[in-house]
Amino acid sequence: MIPLGLALELPAADGPNAVDDLVTRARAVADAGLASLWLGQVYDVDALTALALIGREVPGLALGTAVTTIHSRHPIAMSSQAQTTQAAVGGRLRLGLGVGSRATVEQRYGLRFDRPVHRMREYLAALRPLLQTGTVTIRGQEVTADTSGWSARVAGATPPPPLLLAALGPAMLRLAGELADGTITWLAGPRTIAEHIAPVLAAGAGGQHREVIASLPICVTDRPDEARARAATKLAFFAAVPSYRTILDREGAWSPADVAIVGDERDVEKELARLADAGATHFIANLSGLTTPEERARTVALLGALSR
Repeated sequence: MIPLGLALELPAADGPNAVDDLVTRARAVADAGLASLWLGQVYDVDALTALALIGREVPGLALGTAVTTIHSRHPIAMSSQAQTTQAAVGGRLRLGLGVGSRATVEQRYGLRFDRPVHRMREYLAALRPLLQTGTVTIRGQEVTADTSGWSARVAGATPPPPLLLAALGPAMLRLAGELADGTITWLAGPRTIAEHIAPVLAAGAGGQHREVIASLPICVTDRPDEARARAATKLAFFAAVPSYRTILDREGAWSPADVAIVGDERDVEKELARLADAGATHFIANLSGLTTPEERARTVALLGALSR
């Protein structure tokens, strides 16, 4: 079985303390036996800061962002924060990056979304040397980064965190193979991974090993129809996003609920094996809005048992 991780739901804004809540639930993930824990970056909790604090309190788990967008942080700032987090967690960080969507970048940040693959290429050209050597001098069309005369290294931030791109289209996948350590996918099922994700990534990598970290909705349940109905409602937004619509079409799926892994323990284990056979090297379970409390406990228990 490939390593199994969990995307941790972000705390509600009206709770007593977001960090305390995350640390408590991260301990439960580690106690269950899962291999990794992942946080997404939205507009509230800062994922890298939270992972640094979680890592100080919870040993053993691999920790990653899935994902943080590059428009919200300059490469020098991203390197500074990622290295600090890597030092705090003792080398367990995986840095997942994405370009976001046009609506998010232009509406929320007021920035241009032109040429996202080119922007990511220049961003990686700046970020990689910063993480590896602490120095960079680059003046590109989209990104300028210059640390001349000043070291940007953080003591203890070794090894440099692997870089993983949220990549679904061919151009971004080739870039992930060429300049990153792999890809993180969302809503890509076994057919899409085997026929599109893995081969295009491998072509960009030129024979070098790259990770395919697959993330899907998942629910261990004896009432699959009810779980899929919840998934159809909760995840309907993604079916209207062009990049995800393309991925669903590749899989032959109409709705994100159609690619969700839903069923009893035997069904779920079988689907996870299909992902591994398709080329996935790591799985991130996403339970947000899909499971009842009882189903969540059952799902985490199975993933932990399979991980062990």
